[in-house]
Amino acid sequence: GQPQVTSIASGLRNPRGIHWHNNALFVAEAGKGGSGPCVEGEQGEACFGRTGAITRIRGGAQERIAGGLPSIAAPDGSAAIGPHDAAVDDGKLYVTVGLEGNLEKRTALGSDARALGRLLRIRPHEGRDWVADLAGYEDDVNPDRGEVDSNPYGVLRRADSTIATDAGGNSLLRIQNRKVSTIAVFPERLVPFDGEQFPMDAVPTTVVRGPDGAYYVGQLTGFPFPVGAARVYRVVPGHKPQIYARGFTNIIDIAFDRRGRLHVLEISHNGLLSEEPYGALIRVNKDGSKEMLLDEGLFFPAGLVVRSAQEMYVTNCGVCPDAGEVLRIER
Repeated sequence: GQPQVTSIASGLRNPRGIHWHNNALFVAEAGKGGSGPCVEGEQGEACFGRTGAITRIRGGAQERIAGGLPSIAAPDGSAAIGPHDAAVDDGKLYVTVGLEGNLEKRTALGSDARALGRLLRIRPHEGRDWVADLAGYEDDVNPDRGEVDSNPYGVLRRADSTIATDAGGNSLLRIQNRKVSTIAVFPERLVPFDGEQFPMDAVPTTVVRGPDGAYYVGQLTGFPFPVGAARVYRVVPGHKPQIYARGFTNIIDIAFDRRGRLHVLEISHNGLLSEEPYGALIRVNKDGSKEMLLDEGLFFPAGLVVRSAQEMYVTNCGVCPDAGEVLRIER
């Protein structure tokens, strides 16, 4: 049966990644753009504003502890690009800020947009600085040798370094002492579409550290977003990524529980090109079998925290300018 689902936070602006630290949840809000400058893209006009934020949920209260972060979105504020994920370490927030484009796009959005495509370090209520320019690294190095396109997304703190996925650059990156290096590249794959073989980007959206110490990376996949084509890769630095689990659709986040079981959050279970996309939360058991945990009430979910087999949290309505929420899932 379906678990009990309760909304514990509301009014969020395009909520994305979610992180648990010291009995609090930290949510990256991609914002809802603003009055401009504006640029034209594949999805139409997108306008810049400082509406991105990080919200903390603790003791039943929600508070935006960092605001004024860069955001670009459609004129109605939907489907924003901005703060995509956050990790907390030593009282500081490490935040990936998306771009979904190249440096030319960032320049066109004006000087206030310079933090797009970067990793930020934020001291709540104090200050912030740019740790690394991930879009600049994509422009200089282009690890996958494809089109220059950067969209920093998932983030993980590990010892004295930060690990991040570049969903646009199809790469897993390490940031240490403000220097960026490539851990792994996820190549495009040919998939059937319209009677032909079509090259599909990997689009890695999320990274976690597994029980074995390796990195695990989930992929959204690019157009044509085929059902069942998304995979989770196991990555050991210095080695090629290996497939750990497959048969998913449009993965947006992953997490392990304390028993070492993988949980996979799909932003769309029936494909992003579906007329009625809905999200799903799936558990991969130790024997490789899959168990559907929740496939009702999820509309473009975007972030996942697994506290235990009985308690999980999901950001919901991740493309909504003012109606995003955090759901507590209890089994």
